[in-house]
Amino acid sequence: MKSKTPAAQEAMAGYLFLTPNLIGFLVFFVFPVLGSLWVSFNDWNLLTPPAFIGAKNYQTLLTDNLFWQTLWNTFYFSVCSVPLSIGLSLVLAIFLNQKIHGINFFRAAFFLPTICSVVSIALIWQWLFDFQTGLINHVLSFIKLGPFPWINSPAWAMPSVIMVAVWRNIGLNMVIFLAGLQGVPAEMYEAAKIDGANAWKMFWNVTWPMVSPTTFFVTVTSMINSFQVFDVTTVMTNGGPANATNTLVMLIYQHAFQFFRMGYASGIAYILFGIVLILTIVQTVSSKRWVHY
Repeated sequence: MKSKTPAAQEAMAGYLFLTPNLIGFLVFFVFPVLGSLWVSFNDWNLLTPPAFIGAKNYQTLLTDNLFWQTLWNTFYFSVCSVPLSIGLSLVLAIFLNQKIHGINFFRAAFFLPTICSVVSIALIWQWLFDFQTGLINHVLSFIKLGPFPWINSPAWAMPSVIMVAVWRNIGLNMVIFLAGLQGVPAEMYEAAKIDGANAWKMFWNVTWPMVSPTTFFVTVTSMINSFQVFDVTTVMTNGGPANATNTLVMLIYQHAFQFFRMGYASGIAYILFGIVLILTIVQTVSSKRWVHY
């Protein structure tokens, strides 16, 4: 019997080490994804056997006013929160990239909300935004500018949630931008100064091109996360008032675990997946015009 070569033995050992992860990937990701796709073409309430209904769930979605409202809410949240989060985190990263005494304290302070419990953060902000007892309205009333129905009004609820989400997400994006900024060679800034470039020209011609790959990464991940918003809206407003903060992921949860319409919920999930996939592809293709590697 022909003995295995060292390269073959090494490859076999590698496959053996990969097998547990591969099994986990198949069991907990691939099979559920394919299973949920099949469920989206069925009427299933978890208690009775699934009944195949074809594309009826998707047809019903097209005439579901609540679906269209939550879709609009999700886009509203994403379009507002992502640019704000990216812009503010980049500005903070530029500030925190300076060699100033005690700068590590400010870096930790701005990053702190990222590692705090989302539920705790949402509950604190819910109290701060409270119409009668909230600290923000007390301050606004004292200076004769309030109170405002922050989370009690359909017009103000989503902006309030966006403010909290941006405040929480700035820290992580700031750290990513900070890592990108620290990778910019100091010689490039020195050469720009010698050429007479001011602060704005150095940012636009040196900093921005050098951190464009980082910006692209942050933009894509922030967009994907924004379309999956669930925890903040659930704790702060529970989708209200009048479904003003209800999002697609909340709608999936409601249909799946409150109404037990698993097929309908799976259909919404795949529409959400399709939207995120299309936007990611568009961002990837368009990045060739402005991302410099």
